[in-house]
Amino acid sequence: QVQFVESGGGLVQPGGSLRLSCAASGSIFNIRAMGWYRQAPGKQRELVAAITSGGSTNYEDSLKGRFTIARDNAKNTVYLQMNSLKPEDTAVYYCNKVLGPSSWGQGTQVTVSS
Repeated sequence: QVQFVESGGGLVQPGGSLRLSCAASGSIFNIRAMGWYRQAPGKQRELVAAITSGGSTNYEDSLKGRFTIARDNAKNTVYLQMNSLKPEDTAVYYCNKVLGPSSWGQGTQVTVSS
């Protein structure tokens, strides 16, 4: 089972940017869809962005235009570029398969605060 390790989080001011990375322990070439999820304090984990093996992307409506998901199959890595960050984007961010998720990694904390 492929495992995922997220990195790139941190503390950023409102309006700032971060780029998250998700390194897989094995090949993601045949994974039909990869996603970035987030879980804010006191809330359920939600899917915020997804990308298919063919490169098609989909985003949670409120994030369109601010977040960009990308995948590099050669590096077995998925990225999430986050721009114009808002305090409500504060959460732990995880990556995983969209269909039949593997066990969850530790995630990476993103805190947007002045």
